[in-house]
Amino acid sequence: MDFTLLLSIFTTVFLAELGDKTQLATFALSGSTNKPYAVFLGSSLALIITSLIGALAGGSISSLFPEELLEALAAVIFIYLGITLLRNALMEQKEIQSL
Repeated sequence: MDFTLLLSIFTTVFLAELGDKTQLATFALSGSTNKPYAVFLGSSLALIITSLIGALAGGSISSLFPEELLEALAAVIFIYLGITLLRNALMEQKEIQSL
């Protein structure tokens, strides 16, 4: 096993997941259900399964398309998501200010 790769992936995903909507939803569910172990197990399984789907799909897709194309596509998707989230936040802020 390539421990350098494992550590790199762990660090990247760990930092990316801090403060995201999934973590906030887990936090809220844990507080509202008073069953933190069930919430932990459910959210952990969901993250594991979505990560498995991503890893399997990424492995399959990478054999069909060049790495540069996949990286460019990922960059475009992240830019689109960033712009969309920023636009939505600005629209919400305008709605709040108009109240």
